[in-house]
Amino acid sequence: MDKVKVGIIGCGNISGIYFKMLREVYNNILDLAACADLELARAKAKATENPGVKAMTVKKLLADPEIKIVVNLTIPKTHYKVAMQALKAGKNVYSEKPLAITRTQGKKLLALAKEKNLLIGNAPDTFLGGGIQTCRKLIDDGVIGEPVAATAFMMCRGHESWHPDPEFYYQVGGGPMFDMGPYYLTALVNLLGPVKRVTGSARISFPTRTITSVKKNGKVVPVEVPTHVAGIMDFANGAVGTIITSFDVWAHTLPCIQIHGSKASLEVPDPNGFGGVVKIRKSGDTAWSEVKLTHAADINRGMGVADMACSILRPGRPHRANGELAFHVLDLMHAFHDSSSKGRHVIMQSTCARPAAVPAGMAKGELDR
Repeated sequence: MDKVKVGIIGCGNISGIYFKMLREVYNNILDLAACADLELARAKAKATENPGVKAMTVKKLLADPEIKIVVNLTIPKTHYKVAMQALKAGKNVYSEKPLAITRTQGKKLLALAKEKNLLIGNAPDTFLGGGIQTCRKLIDDGVIGEPVAATAFMMCRGHESWHPDPEFYYQVGGGPMFDMGPYYLTALVNLLGPVKRVTGSARISFPTRTITSVKKNGKVVPVEVPTHVAGIMDFANGAVGTIITSFDVWAHTLPCIQIHGSKASLEVPDPNGFGGVVKIRKSGDTAWSEVKLTHAADINRGMGVADMACSILRPGRPHRANGELAFHVLDLMHAFHDSSSKGRHVIMQSTCARPAAVPAGMAKGELDR
């Protein structure tokens, strides 16, 4: 089988799992050839850990004609800049979440990709994993009946107690909605389709945060973005969803995601993972029962990159973790904040196609029959 050459830009903490998965699981279709970082020493360290991968400057990587996909693993506020550089260099680009910081940036990325006939993709790709794809199959097969409601909860006390450099979580582009919202919203759009209207309430509960992790213990961080966001989503299919993302909660016992249908309720596993436990409770049941996963779960980040490569080799095949989906999620996140600040519903100006389901029974690393 033909392989698509890939280069990674950004060799920070998240890059490790991408190196591992692209080289060990998706190496039937991907050839991870190079890596780059603004700190060349970090790129060289990753190349040493991964024989066959060349460390390069960003400029040299973008100029390499053999590299067809750039995997953009830089920090959120530079996603747009690096993605634009990659597109201008004629590369297909797959970025970590979010797609960009602003809607305007997101639109410019989609427009340039279309103009240059390139693909743009975006994390998260966790919705392609066994847990959420099993839930997708149950919904598509009509097991829960007509979906009527959804709930999603991501609540914690923030990251300053453990993260060595937590400042960016409280800066523009951060906050619980932009940090974790992409996982939850992407999963919900995959399961139920796009959203047509949003209502939100948001607040900055505490004006500062004090870092207690070892590296910067005692440093006081100003908070620039809402740290508690509650939202309502009216989906185009008629279902009504509720979501809360928060960095202000000490503890809770609420499920990550539940989908409620006319025949049954479905408990969806943590969308920040690829597996997890799926549970269902049908009409007449007295308790929840676990559902055996219909899709491979022992996978991890990088599946979206492999799916993009399939579409490069088979022109016209839509890739699942695509730019339109990522932009709709970006638009939704802003809409919750906008609704709160403006005191009104926000009618969504974006939409997207529901990504194609992954066929059941596929082997680890496979995406299509």
